[in-house]
Amino acid sequence: MRVPLSWLKEYVDVPADPGALVERLTRAGLEAAAVRVYGLPVPPTLRVKPDEAGLVWDRDKLVVAKVLAITKHPDAEKLKLVQLDYGHKQPKQVVTGAENIAPGQSGMKVVLGLCGSRYFFTGKDGQKTILTLEPRKLRGIENDAMCMSEFELGIAEESAGIILLDESDGEPGTPIQDVLGEIVIEFDILPNMARCLSMLGMAQEVAALTGGRVRQPDPHVPTAAEAIDGQVHVVITDDRLCRRYAAMIVRNVSVRPAPRWMRSRLHYAGMRPINNIVDITNYVMLEYGQPLHAFDYDILRQRAGGKAPTIIVRPAQPGEKLRTLDGQDRELSPENLVIADSAGPIALAGVMGGAETEVTATTRNVLLESACFDFVSIRKTARQFNLFSEASSRFSRGVPPELVPIAAQRAAQLLHTQAAGTVLRGMVDAYPAPLVPAVIDLTAAEIRRLLGFDIPGPEVVRILEALQFQVQPQGDDHWKVTPPPTRLDIQAGAADLIEELARVYGYDQLPERLLPFELPPPTGNRSLELEERVRDILADLGLQEAITYALTSPEMERRLTPVITNGEFVTLVNPVSPERSVLRRSLLPGLLSVVQHNLDHTDSVAMFELGLVYLPQAAEPLPAEPRRLALVVCGRRTPAAWDDPQGVVPPAYDFYDLKGFVEALCGDLHLADTSFVAVQSVPWLHPMRAAALTLAGSVVGHLGQLHPKVAEAFGFAERAVLAAEFDLEAILAAVPRRSSYRPFSPFPPAKRDIAVVVPETTTAEQVLAEIRAAGGELLSAAALFDVYRGPGLPPGTKSLAFALTYQSHKGTLSDKDIAKAHEKIEGRLRHVLKAQIRGKDWV
Repeated sequence: MRVPLSWLKEYVDVPADPGALVERLTRAGLEAAAVRVYGLPVPPTLRVKPDEAGLVWDRDKLVVAKVLAITKHPDAEKLKLVQLDYGHKQPKQVVTGAENIAPGQSGMKVVLGLCGSRYFFTGKDGQKTILTLEPRKLRGIENDAMCMSEFELGIAEESAGIILLDESDGEPGTPIQDVLGEIVIEFDILPNMARCLSMLGMAQEVAALTGGRVRQPDPHVPTAAEAIDGQVHVVITDDRLCRRYAAMIVRNVSVRPAPRWMRSRLHYAGMRPINNIVDITNYVMLEYGQPLHAFDYDILRQRAGGKAPTIIVRPAQPGEKLRTLDGQDRELSPENLVIADSAGPIALAGVMGGAETEVTATTRNVLLESACFDFVSIRKTARQFNLFSEASSRFSRGVPPELVPIAAQRAAQLLHTQAAGTVLRGMVDAYPAPLVPAVIDLTAAEIRRLLGFDIPGPEVVRILEALQFQVQPQGDDHWKVTPPPTRLDIQAGAADLIEELARVYGYDQLPERLLPFELPPPTGNRSLELEERVRDILADLGLQEAITYALTSPEMERRLTPVITNGEFVTLVNPVSPERSVLRRSLLPGLLSVVQHNLDHTDSVAMFELGLVYLPQAAEPLPAEPRRLALVVCGRRTPAAWDDPQGVVPPAYDFYDLKGFVEALCGDLHLADTSFVAVQSVPWLHPMRAAALTLAGSVVGHLGQLHPKVAEAFGFAERAVLAAEFDLEAILAAVPRRSSYRPFSPFPPAKRDIAVVVPETTTAEQVLAEIRAAGGELLSAAALFDVYRGPGLPPGTKSLAFALTYQSHKGTLSDKDIAKAHEKIEGRLRHVLKAQIRGKDWV
């Protein structure tokens, strides 16, 4: 919300120091996001960015001037000679090429820049620079002054001519600082302070903080003898979607530019002036926070066959279309609330009007709309069509229905004074379900309980009344409080009132004191500590952590698991966008998207993510939120180096790299009884390159190469992508609180190899388990180093070679000891696995 201070001063007395005002409002919850200064020196207490300070307009060089005469330049068709009264005895002649004045005109007021004044100029390179006005000849005529435009003064980034002032904008010679100089403060308005999306709302905040009083505009307007009765009808089909709709008719309006003061206020507030009719509706919206819309009443009558039109507020019907003011044809759905008549839609309610009924230069009679629409409906429609405007932003935060008639009457008043319109007597006001005012009990004891200190009773009454609350004392320490109609955010009773008291009283006024009790001794959070330990382990292994959105879409999740139905998601009632409409069931879709994006910029990615997934629970209002761990690796195994062999494809990550990461994690967590089991039933994994991780016999996750169709769905094309996802809750629950260790042996190890021929169905893990069981304490390490399939072996078999390390903690092993242990292992393999020892049983 951009607030021009000169406009704010119309409603409330503003402190002389704008910096102090900004500081006080910020402490009260209205944070100033930016400050822009136009033409004025920057107050020393106001923090302004250099590019937002603007030019300082010299008071003696930039002044108001009145046009005495305009004639053609004798030697240039596009130039004009303007005689100006600028408060001196002799008029000033200026050469200008402005297109919005013409020879023969006189009487208008302009901004005159005298010699030495500084102004903005766009050079041939398109760069905006600052120049100083110097005397020079223009086609043979001396010229030492300029008629200034909004661009040259730094008010706007572009302009279609020089500034034309109103007759009331000061006498000739008045410094333009006093007319157009402005300080504009832009505030970030929080959702619970939507009332401050208006000048009067901001004025009420200033009055409450400074002890001032708000000067409300008087919306009284003289009306014609002709009544509005029978001229228009209003029907609301669902009072949940439209709580109130008011219509007024103004006849014989003159469509022309709005007065300069109104155009300037709109411009400084961030809106583009269009014409006086549209500008008045925008002006009242910024003044009261109530959006309005003007229809061409004559066109509405034409659409009704010459009869009085009927305005119908209803959901759109399937297949209906509407051409909006931006010239776009919109296909509507029942989720879109529309303003319609008997012939069809004429506007998207609260978002944008229709092109057919818009106000044009030929409009003579206007139907003025002021309404209160359902904020959820307006927000959805604005998001659906990407039509975010000042009006939709206000409706989407909630507009109180009590403002509807007040804003309509104020707009009618301005249409009468600024467009010479005649206002028909009365108003069509459809209000099917009026709001019942809430009455809240507030006690000093409750204030003390929530804030921890007392606020004096008179100050409680002053603050609440300054915020437009009605206060009825029920004694010295008890009040009955009725919120104003504009305070839709007061929903939690006394707690909301006390929050307002603390905010306006001043958070900086809260007394300091020590806690009345000792802090409890700190205790560890084992679950969080183990989670951080997992992060550290994976980071040490070379993986990078990613953090992705918990909000996703069903389409994204179905890329991984196509069979998921909509009922298996936790769905948002009012999503920010279709891409963020449900809560994720898996970490992998988001992580795979991040990996794919990174592979556009590098040739190797190894990432992991720890996070929550959200699983609906039958008969439970809230979903389960277990933690998951996901890993994804893709690309070359080692970084590129200068000595990489030319013409040789570098080795890429494969299944065993991913399995190695998982084994290292399990080992560092000291997990016991882990194993990998080949699986073929995981839909997102390659059926021949997938495994399940089991922990004490229970499956806790899956790992393997991504299924080719899934990889293609995520944009990996022909790349081999290795992915895994585990139940982190089950893994962390199995981490022992204590882990044992064996000291290093001081005696030398002895290494032996063993190669066994086993059936193809026998896994290396099974062989290792039997080796370790037979080796006992003397076997300190065993590792697979070769797998052979091919000639020389019986069909359906393979050869597995293991490196065995023997070592004792008691002494140096003799050859006899080693041979005995080795033979024991060979015997167990023969007996249990029916294996053949290569070199002995099989040559």
